[in-house]
Amino acid sequence: MSLAALVEKDIGLTERALAKIKIAAPTKSHLRKVAEDFLSMARAYCEDARHFRDKGELEKALANINYAHGWLDAGARIGIFDVGGDDRLFTLAE
Repeated sequence: MSLAALVEKDIGLTERALAKIKIAAPTKSHLRKVAEDFLSMARAYCEDARHFRDKGELEKALANINYAHGWLDAGARIGIFDVGGDDRLFTLAE
């Protein structure tokens, strides 16, 4: 698979994951702020990945999209995101 195809695949995967995420932490809990921060970081890295892809900087795009998905996986794994048990888009504990 070419680098360009890999970047497109990973961006698509992360965009699907972002669309599925629901914050599980209650509104007034400390973990709600943590979840919002994780989600904000994931969205920012995803946006950066698209920016670098569009500029043709594919290595930077790939690095950024992998960071984005890492934030989502971490949040799903510690339980601040409800991902509906989806172990195809997310790395879950079990």
